[in-house]
Amino acid sequence: MAQQAILKRLIANKITLAIYCLLMVACTKEQQVVITPSSSSAEKTLANIQYDGEIVVNSNADGGLRPVIGVQNIQVYRANRINSMHADKVSDTYTHAPMLAYWRGKFYLNYLHAPVNEHDPNTSTSLTSSTDGITWEAPKVIFPAYQLSDGNFSINHQRASFYHAPNGKLLTTAFFGSYPKPHMGEGVGRAVREIYADGSLSPIYFIRLNANGNWTKQDTEHFPLFSTSDDKEFIAACESLLADRLITSPWWEEDRLDKTGLYGVEGQALSYYTLPSGQTMGIVKAGATFVTDNKALSWQSSGQAINIPASAAKYWGQKTTDGRYALAFNPTTRLRHPLAIATSENGQNFQNLLAVHGELPVQRYPGKYKNMGAQYVRGIVEGNGTPADGNLWLTYSVNKEDIWVSMVPTPTQSVVSGNINDDFSQLDAVNLPIGWNIYKPLWAPVTVYDTRSAQGNVLSLADEDPYDYASVTRVFPASRSALIRFKLLAKQVNGRLEIDLVNAAGLRAVQLAFTEQGQVEAKHEGIWKPAGTYTADKWMDVEIDVNPDHDVDSFQFRINGEEVLYRKAYFTELVPNVERLVIRTGEYRRRGSGGHELTDADIKSTKSQFLIDDVSIVANREPES
Repeated sequence: MAQQAILKRLIANKITLAIYCLLMVACTKEQQVVITPSSSSAEKTLANIQYDGEIVVNSNADGGLRPVIGVQNIQVYRANRINSMHADKVSDTYTHAPMLAYWRGKFYLNYLHAPVNEHDPNTSTSLTSSTDGITWEAPKVIFPAYQLSDGNFSINHQRASFYHAPNGKLLTTAFFGSYPKPHMGEGVGRAVREIYADGSLSPIYFIRLNANGNWTKQDTEHFPLFSTSDDKEFIAACESLLADRLITSPWWEEDRLDKTGLYGVEGQALSYYTLPSGQTMGIVKAGATFVTDNKALSWQSSGQAINIPASAAKYWGQKTTDGRYALAFNPTTRLRHPLAIATSENGQNFQNLLAVHGELPVQRYPGKYKNMGAQYVRGIVEGNGTPADGNLWLTYSVNKEDIWVSMVPTPTQSVVSGNINDDFSQLDAVNLPIGWNIYKPLWAPVTVYDTRSAQGNVLSLADEDPYDYASVTRVFPASRSALIRFKLLAKQVNGRLEIDLVNAAGLRAVQLAFTEQGQVEAKHEGIWKPAGTYTADKWMDVEIDVNPDHDVDSFQFRINGEEVLYRKAYFTELVPNVERLVIRTGEYRRRGSGGHELTDADIKSTKSQFLIDDVSIVANREPES
């Protein structure tokens, strides 16, 4: 009975069974006590995140990963110093940390921006919106920085922003931090605005002041407290936000010195999602994981994500509309490219790592702490809306100077079966072709184009970007032998179009080019060979015959049914098969570089445009007898 009383006291004080056993041994050598492990939730192995297998990537832009089929990478905002595309004519060249929501049939996206460097005074927050995720309104500043009593300007920062309140209102928030580190707990406080259904905004209020800051009355009263608003429903929405511990959990990083008991996870950039058990799984920077079973009233550390690189960039986890889970992240410890995704049936065991954004353009504007790559990924927080198309939508910055979104089809796929026959005539000007991977910078758009002729609607790749290109990719079954046909029209003879056939890792076996000098070229074992000329505004029938004999790594190249090479060409990259057709309006880049100011980055180049139609791919042909 005495031992039972001791056991009860020890368990009440959360002393482990191992310590208890040691104490029992010390109390008596004559009796061995056998303890059956409890089945209480406190002693169960906590849920964690792990990748089942080994993550292998290289330093190429795409990491050598297969892409998710049908991903559309869409540039939302392109930083520009002298020809601003911003509604407020902002000329900042640091843009970063976007957030995303979907409300009343529209996407809402906000992001930080500063003149040159990360955490520059002044750093503000801008907002844009879109009905389809493809075309976005010109952004406008919604949380402007203001001058503090110490003479510096505030620096905006946020790890969470949007909130769809139970009463139907949509709120957006930003934290007003201080130089030089706005996320170290000493900022002024968090501000809030309502986004109305027509896109207009309420006045700015403080929703919460930071108790740690040594600020003057002038600093803290720059915006009134939300409770002073005349709009009772707005006040109710703010109160709901403050009471929602899941939504406010990511606030810890900015309020970190504020010991009010509002937070349970002390980690940077928390992302969370609900597991099938009803528990909530969280992951923060560097891959630390946490679990809560009471909606963030308390969190328990579940250690480190297993077999997933510990990155300083953000992770994003989300349950998708197909009932599965997605984890988006940069799959290296240092490089912030590519942006990749793994999927899971249960939210814990992830597999099938694929590229979402596998391009790495050059960085146009150098700046302090400006990492390269597609990074700081965020999706739509649970409760903040589900896009009408049911797909997974992600947002991120590229090189910390441009803002992008990606539409990721669900369920994710990396391989296809059967031959390809794509006719774009049934598409309209709004939608992009399903099954094609699209890379669409603002100055190098991919669109559906009406030829106003018998050809009908076709796929258009235009380009006015001096440092980027438009690109489309069609995945087909991995083939030792394949016949690729499509129609091509160049609107000029001084633009460039490159066509590659690549394998699973992106190695380019076949490389063709329609050059800026009106020439056609094909690579033979890494050497460009002449293949004739082309003219503007004339449709060509292009045919690439890969390994027709199955026995050598070679291809034949025909235009309008005529051989344009004096002999078959041999692969530049020796691969056993090819599985992707890649078409882009510029020279191939393994990966971009940064750190130097680029000439004329703010000025459009001469426009080029190429039209594509009637793409057919016969895969896995049997050798002729």
